[in-house]
Amino acid sequence: MSKTPITVAYGDGIGPEIMSAVLQILEAAGAQVTPEVIEIGESVYLRGHTSGIEDSAWESLRRTKVFLKAPITTPQGGGYKSLNVTVRKTLGLYANVRPVQSYEPFVTTKHKSIDLVIVRENEEDLYAGIEHQQTNEVVQCLKLISRPGTERIVRYALEFARRNGRKKVTCITKDNIMKLTDGLFHRVFDELGAEYPELVKEHMIVDIGAARLAEMPERFDVILAPNLYGDILSDIAAEVAGSVGLAGSANVGDEVAMFEAVHGSAPDIAGKGIANPSGLLQGAILMLVHIGQPEVAARIKNAWLKTLEEGIHTADIYDERVSVQKVGTQEFARAVIERLGQEPDRLRPARFGKPSPEPMVPRVERKPAAQKELVGVDVFVDWKGQKPEELAAQLQPLATNNLELVMITNRGVKVWPGGFPETFRTDHWRGRFMGQGVRHADVVALLTRVAEAGLDFIKTENLYTFDGKPGYSLGQGQ
Repeated sequence: MSKTPITVAYGDGIGPEIMSAVLQILEAAGAQVTPEVIEIGESVYLRGHTSGIEDSAWESLRRTKVFLKAPITTPQGGGYKSLNVTVRKTLGLYANVRPVQSYEPFVTTKHKSIDLVIVRENEEDLYAGIEHQQTNEVVQCLKLISRPGTERIVRYALEFARRNGRKKVTCITKDNIMKLTDGLFHRVFDELGAEYPELVKEHMIVDIGAARLAEMPERFDVILAPNLYGDILSDIAAEVAGSVGLAGSANVGDEVAMFEAVHGSAPDIAGKGIANPSGLLQGAILMLVHIGQPEVAARIKNAWLKTLEEGIHTADIYDERVSVQKVGTQEFARAVIERLGQEPDRLRPARFGKPSPEPMVPRVERKPAAQKELVGVDVFVDWKGQKPEELAAQLQPLATNNLELVMITNRGVKVWPGGFPETFRTDHWRGRFMGQGVRHADVVALLTRVAEAGLDFIKTENLYTFDGKPGYSLGQGQ
């Protein structure tokens, strides 16, 4: 077998220690890979690269298309971008796949039969990182959910379940509140899920879904979630299963894939030789399956399971009730290497099939555009008053022939007409203007009048209908 070039980053904190251990295990197991080492993380940030990665590293990633990455440290303070988010979005790694298993009784957990996979959307949602301070008192973060992006991740989760013999997919959103964004995610899940009649499909609101994951993780099989919820649920699942330190992660796109541990760089224990390399090793196992070396992946996983069974544990999972020997990073790696070729006696041995030559997700086909009509505009203003009727008295005379003031809100709560004096208010107000036959010129004319009246408009959102259906939240009383 010809060797597959992979890009490797040793990272920061405990990263160099655990990466060294993992690469030793890969070599001893006969993994056919050729590592190309790049530098990323804290040292690159401090050289003035705000993303934590240089051009030469991008060249390697785009050429090998496989990235095994140790945790990195982002310097404290503003001006530094998340390297993970940068890599995921730049290279189109839209699917974050996190398998979670329990290894009871060898790793202590209240739940003995956890075997689930979380498929998390990796590019959109609040992680778009589009934030603004608009007034002295209010900041905002934009939540972006696209139909093409949602179709890709929903299809990926359904196909993953089908190809891996899974029985159920649970979609988790908060669409009882965010009816447009999370509503779109849920709706696409229902639409595409109809093409997979052999799978059980269910939907949960994120709060009850998280509670049930913490209390009854055995009831889940594949969990599908938008970016933020998926991030939170992944850590809940890993911790409930025994330890975040045992969890690996795959970030998969159409062209490139990145594999890593779920945990961070743990600078407080860096250099002490006590870090658990298991999370990064699980990421490397996922990588081996991805590049078509499932036999080597199973060989390593089974040796690792055997090591756990025999009670050879690092400090983070050491428990006197089940552990036999407390070991450091290198000692743990040597123990795994010594057990290559063995299988666990009580834990279920690992078996991995070859990846399908067919792509997990076909190219998204854009649907015909809906009939889009401009029907109004929301004008957000920074206004220091407290009485909404006084703001209404200023805004109403500014209306044009085609745009009439119909509502004022504060932080999304309607305060005019018919608001309550008990409603808490900040300096962030929204005036909604609606009309018939609205043109962009009408919006510009309205904003000109607002500015000439001395009101500070800080943001606008055009209001559209799509095939006659409102493309905006209606708000109380609308």
